[in-house]
Amino acid sequence: MAQLSPAPARLTATDIAVARGGRPVFAGLSLALAPGGALRLAGPNGGGKSTVLRVVAGLLSPLKGRISWDGTAITDDPGAHARRIAYLGHADALKSALTARENAEAALAVAGRASPEALDRALAALDLQRLADLPAGWLSAGQRRRVALARVVASGCPLWLLDEPTVGLDAASVGALERAIADHRTAGGMIIAATHIALDLGAGDASLDPGAFPWTAAASAFDEALV
Repeated sequence: MAQLSPAPARLTATDIAVARGGRPVFAGLSLALAPGGALRLAGPNGGGKSTVLRVVAGLLSPLKGRISWDGTAITDDPGAHARRIAYLGHADALKSALTARENAEAALAVAGRASPEALDRALAALDLQRLADLPAGWLSAGQRRRVALARVVASGCPLWLLDEPTVGLDAASVGALERAIADHRTAGGMIIAATHIALDLGAGDASLDPGAFPWTAAASAFDEALV
């Protein structure tokens, strides 16, 4: 496991209201995550799970509310917040002509997180050693997903934001991911994961359904923003 930097700290989202493409998504959503904590985003497709991840990552601005790290709004220093986060979206974002290792190395270098030792450990943790020097275009969907996950594991970022991380993974690979999650939390790392399967995030994990925070009359003050 890569050494975490910066140090984990309390993450909070308070009274968040979001609309996308002129469509209300949720309002009044709040969450809190302490070092070592894990949060599962539950609910049906289209319920706002990916939107929560994007808002927490600072990739999407809410119409109302505040996201804070150790009590400071993430908007005060977006660059610092970006350095806290390892984000895994639906796309694996691999270049087919590069090897699995080269893809991970390039992404980590761009993020200022290059560490050959940490990457070697991540590739081993996800059983990718024998595939590391193959072009990504030769890999199966599940193998490509593991390469994308290896970037997260090797990053040393304190906060992992995972959007359906188990897509394409077999049972053994899911088990490897669960062990990586356990190691990350033991080191004080934090995880928010949107997943439809029974992914084990470890003891003390919490669950949140964005659909439980509908855009109602309580949010009417923001309706004009949708026009």
